Amino acid sequence: MNVRAFLKLGLATLALSVSLSGCGGDDDDDDIPLPQQKTLAQVASEGGYTALVAAATKAGIAGTLSDPAAQLTVFAPSDQAFNALATRLGFADATAMVNALPPAALQSILNYHVLGSKKLAADLSAGGATQATAYTYAGAPARLNFDFTGGVKITDAALTVANVTTTNVPASNGVIHAIDKVLVPPGVLNIVQMAQANPQFSSLVGAVVAANLQGTLSGAGPFTVFAPNNAAFAAAPQNLSAAQLRTVLTYHVVSGQVLSTQIPFGTPVATVAGQNIVISAGTPPTIRDTTATPAKIIAVDVRASNGVIHVVDKVLIPTL
Repeated sequence: MNVRAFLKLGLATLALSVSLSGCGGDDDDDDIPLPQQKTLAQVASEGGYTALVAAATKAGIAGTLSDPAAQLTVFAPSDQAFNALATRLGFADATAMVNALPPAALQSILNYHVLGSKKLAADLSAGGATQATAYTYAGAPARLNFDFTGGVKITDAALTVANVTTTNVPASNGVIHAIDKVLVPPGVLNIVQMAQANPQFSSLVGAVVAANLQGTLSGAGPFTVFAPNNAAFAAAPQNLSAAQLRTVLTYHVVSGQVLSTQIPFGTPVATVAGQNIVISAGTPPTIRDTTATPAKIIAVDVRASNGVIHVVDKVLIPTL
């Protein structure tokens, strides 16, 4: 065999060897298992969402977050967010709040943080300004309000706003978006707690405690409360006696639940203070008290477990 023939034979053998080696390598690669993505429950646990995991376990929904057949979206509040809500409600911390709230209440709260399908950040934006959650209230899915201006903001039933701080945390059965506040659903917390949950009502909460009305407004009710915000209290008369303060506050309370669609416009409405108010239709509706300046109703139908809150921009003044 001459040198040229020998070289041709060697190159052909080398090419065949490389080809067979490549085929064998592919077979070996097929035997190497791919890393398994973790479930929502595992991602939350390993991500440091201690309070969320504890609440989910007590509420009995940890199994849902581990369901391999699910494809969910979870808005996950940080431990700091859980602690903030807990202290507003009068608990020492998130652990104390989770221990105190019944499983059904925790289940409702957590389901309000879940959408029934997997939605990445782009899908959320495409989903519109209001989107249905896994929590059902009054026969329909409770909805969250979204604002996509400069990030993602979520307004809950207590009229408080959560910011999405991290998006698109992947899981095998859905996606997590981290948020900086616990979302408060309708119909779970009582009237006093709903006011406590929203910083714009801190003056109202302080006045209710000072007048020793927190027990009454936390009771079975139902009640309708026209709730002045902090700006309204700042402009209100100061240095009232305890009796006068109690009269002022009960002048904002109507016995029974009156939703915005049920307000009897133009008709005197009896308050718990024993004095009437008159509500006029308009955009927005207004309430006439004993002064010349009406109060505007600036938000309606904040649903509590024992009634409803309508927000007003002025403290209503009765005859004192």
